[in-house]
Amino acid sequence: MSDPVARAAVLLKEHRESIDRLDAILVYTLAERFKHTQSVGRLKAGHDLPPSDPAREARQIERLERLAEEAKLDPEFAKKFLTFIISEVIRHHEKLQK
Repeated sequence: MSDPVARAAVLLKEHRESIDRLDAILVYTLAERFKHTQSVGRLKAGHDLPPSDPAREARQIERLERLAEEAKLDPEFAKKFLTFIISEVIRHHEKLQK
């Protein structure tokens, strides 16, 4: 392809298709993760365990920051992302305990 604009359009389309596939993977992966955290929440509620485990949450954040560094992803972004997910999980666990 000799036209640089046309070639750029093809590359842009390919990148966007990859992004769309990755977005779908993220959504389905998050759904699977939340299925497991819902099971954890039901176990906690059934055994009068607290909805939050700050020590585990801190370990998970540290672990994710290390993984982010290995993957060349901004560790601060990864921390914010996991912190958001953890807050949603705790919210769900608190609902289950009511």
